[in-house]
Amino acid sequence: MRRQFLIRILSILLIIALISGVVQIYFMNDQINKQINQEAELIARGIMRNIQETNLATQSIEYQIDLKLVSYSKYIAEKLKGKEAEEITQQQLLTIRDELGLAGITIFKETESKDDIVGVVSTKNQEIGFSFKKAGFYEIGKVLFNKYKPDLPSATFTDKNIVVLPIAQAASHSDKPSFFKFAYYHVPESSYIISSYIEANEVYQYIKKVGPNTTIQQILQQNGVVEEIAVLNPKVFANPSLEKQLYPPLKKIEAGSFDLETSKDREILTKSTIKKESYVEEINGKKVYKMFLPLDQNRVIYLSLDYGKMSAPLYRHSIILIVSGFLSLFILFLLTARFFNRIYENIQKIKRQIKLLEEGDLTAKSEVNDGSELEKLSKSTNRMVDQLNKLVKDTQDQATKTQRLSVLLEAEASETVEKMYELSTEATMKSREQLYEITELLDDMGNILKPYKQNENIGNIIEKIELLKQIVNDRTAATTDMTITLSDLLQSLHGQSKELSDISNTLLDYMAKFKLS
Repeated sequence: MRRQFLIRILSILLIIALISGVVQIYFMNDQINKQINQEAELIARGIMRNIQETNLATQSIEYQIDLKLVSYSKYIAEKLKGKEAEEITQQQLLTIRDELGLAGITIFKETESKDDIVGVVSTKNQEIGFSFKKAGFYEIGKVLFNKYKPDLPSATFTDKNIVVLPIAQAASHSDKPSFFKFAYYHVPESSYIISSYIEANEVYQYIKKVGPNTTIQQILQQNGVVEEIAVLNPKVFANPSLEKQLYPPLKKIEAGSFDLETSKDREILTKSTIKKESYVEEINGKKVYKMFLPLDQNRVIYLSLDYGKMSAPLYRHSIILIVSGFLSLFILFLLTARFFNRIYENIQKIKRQIKLLEEGDLTAKSEVNDGSELEKLSKSTNRMVDQLNKLVKDTQDQATKTQRLSVLLEAEASETVEKMYELSTEATMKSREQLYEITELLDDMGNILKPYKQNENIGNIIEKIELLKQIVNDRTAATTDMTITLSDLLQSLHGQSKELSDISNTLLDYMAKFKLS
């Protein structure tokens, strides 16, 4: 029973431990995913905030430059007022350029075939012959020539006859990467467009310095779990040819790196509508947590984290919890086993006591001192044993006395019966002898008086003699009956005393089976 109970307890505790472990692992994985997601989103939000701040600063700086370029373009138009494109010389443009401190000025004119707009005069020879069509600006030029306000969402400034483009690398400066800001102004009532531009390398470098690349590098250096961060352009992933066009300048990766690119990533980035997505992917035997968070319509923040490094502390903590849980359950089992063993041993003590009581040992007692209900039961059983012992001893004493008295009674009854038998026999014989003598006497008297029975007095005497004979017979019979009845009574008393003696002996035999103190 004890073994069966301990096996059941151990089985129940193992089941509890198993269920607890499974539940902990489930919640641990859920907690790991939540924590990783929160950290990833926190980093992404930080990058997003940096990009927004950079954009705000860039927009503010570019707006000031835009206004300056607009005023410069109108000033140039005023200087060249009344001249056709063919009448404008490079020297005139160089003078105005130096006066305004510009990087360069180019005059663009529509070709004779009316299918392109090209540079005809410029402060830099490489700008001459530059084609709007090849650069992708032809539609902008046509709008300007038609005296409309250009509808160009990517432009930093637009107004009637003028458009200012964001800082970009100049297509005509292929010798080394140079960044400029261009303004295109169609002079009213003229056949040309003035392109004035300023060098924006410093502005570009400033934006690059405070932009997302710097923030990404800082995060990568400070946070050991971050694998990659990038600002991606989904449009370019959907249409890679956009990366080759000059304007607007588009790149797949606007900032950061995207070396862990997979087909699943491309599938996400080429969707028509991109929502926040995250998943765990194994790359080169390493688990990586990836998140894609839309920044705006054209940009997505990509973030990849080392899933193993991030989950390791939580896994360690969870393993410690699970091991401590198993250890606690094992200690609980040991305590339960010890507690049950003590209870079992105490129960066995009481069972052994009851077994001995069944066998007639009224000296059997149990010692249980655990302060539990079993101790109370043991003490109660011990008191019952003491009371039974006393009761059986008293009963035995009384049975002994009863046996002794019954033996005496039997002996005396036997002797009395014998004496009564002798007396009754003697009395019966005497009474019969007397009856015979009296009867004979009365018969003789009757025979003597019979001849004189006619005499009234004699007749009365004869009747009285007959009556007397009857009385004597009755008295003799009564004496005999009483003697017989008394003899029977004494014999019955003798039998009962013998039976009482047998009962006493039987009771003593039973009492002898008990072990008494």
